[in-house]
Amino acid sequence: MNIVHVVENLERGGLERAVIDLATAQVARGDRVRIVCLFERGQLADEAEASGVPVQACGKRDGFDPGVLWRLRRQLRGAEILHTHNAGAHYHAIAAAFGLPLRRRVNTRHGMGALDASSRREALYRRTMPFTDAVATVCEAARSDLARRAALPAGKLVAVPNGIRVERFTAADASARAALRAELGLAAGTRVLGTVGRLNPVKDHAGLIHAFAELRAGGVDVALVIAGDGALRGELEDLVAARGLAGQVRLLGDRSDVARLLRGFDAFVLPSLSEGYSIALLEACATALPIVATQVGGNAEIVRDGVNGLLVPPRDRAALAQALRRVLADDALAARFAQAGRDWVVAEGSVATMAERYAALYARAAR
Repeated sequence: MNIVHVVENLERGGLERAVIDLATAQVARGDRVRIVCLFERGQLADEAEASGVPVQACGKRDGFDPGVLWRLRRQLRGAEILHTHNAGAHYHAIAAAFGLPLRRRVNTRHGMGALDASSRREALYRRTMPFTDAVATVCEAARSDLARRAALPAGKLVAVPNGIRVERFTAADASARAALRAELGLAAGTRVLGTVGRLNPVKDHAGLIHAFAELRAGGVDVALVIAGDGALRGELEDLVAARGLAGQVRLLGDRSDVARLLRGFDAFVLPSLSEGYSIALLEACATALPIVATQVGGNAEIVRDGVNGLLVPPRDRAALAQALRRVLADDALAARFAQAGRDWVVAEGSVATMAERYAALYARAAR
């Protein structure tokens, strides 16, 4: 099949990682695949091309840019399958593809936040539904939420969970943990909590820092590592200083060695206020880490409470601190969670499984 994925860009993020991994898996299956960026190429474009997936950018200007439709249309010629990601990329691509002999038009909605059904973006998106064969969401929670809030045709909605390249991740072990503690200048006995994600309000890193302060106040010898960058970095650094946690909380910024960092953690924590289907949680499972996460969005479809981790209510700092304390204090429980997470992601959370599900969806859309 000749498949064209349309995204806004390939900056570093969960959506972009999922698209590149899916496209690479489709190439491996024998499909011809390209990625077209509505705006700029982005940080991950070179990685995509190194994996055999060409990337083109249409250079859309801010605001209304009719010229981008013609540039996008040129990139779509010859495609059999148009697979777009999120609302803006979809309605631009549907407009640009008008009259082209596409066999399937599929859209994936990533995440669950930032959905204002009354917005211009969502209004334009809804107008594309007669020309859209299927809308995939990244988890069941997102599918039901989209049907309820966006009033989309239920018959076109289907959940297709994201997957990761499980083979890139190996289980955390004592040597990796010792190496990370040495790199960070931590004492040999200090436990390390870690999280990965953009520094924006929905990830609630501030709440995590407050919960971490409670752990430290309770006598737990633990450090917190936050990998990721964003607009809130300065505020979070000020909060760390105000809580007297300098040296115990490490803001590492954007990292390209997340798999190595994960292997050095003792546990993974995701305190988000909203999530779709978290790539970070899948990667934590693949690294065989016990997980504490908030019970929002698709988190409960990855972290099964009491099986491979613990779930807590969002914004409940006391509950978050208590769950983290429990995981760090009970090595047998943590080991059981870690193995269960690894077993599950190998069976259900791989890129190969995701690619098979999308191949089935393309066939279903054609029927």
